[in-house]
Amino acid sequence: METLIVQPDSKEKSDAIKAFMKALKISFEATQSPYNPDFVAKIKQGEEDIKAGNTRKITLDDVWK
Repeated sequence: METLIVQPDSKEKSDAIKAFMKALKISFEATQSPYNPDFVAKIKQGEEDIKAGNTRKITLDDVWK
């Protein structure tokens, strides 16, 4: 047996995939991300900023001020 992880990017795609799997009588489990979408967006934005070089160096002394 094999496990497939599908990540549709819209509600319409999600509904279509669920209908397809129900039609083929394939069992599936739908779960939501345990993370707040705003938090995930901030993390992704931070990763993009790092890749683009938009960073700022903070000295250790400034951390404790």
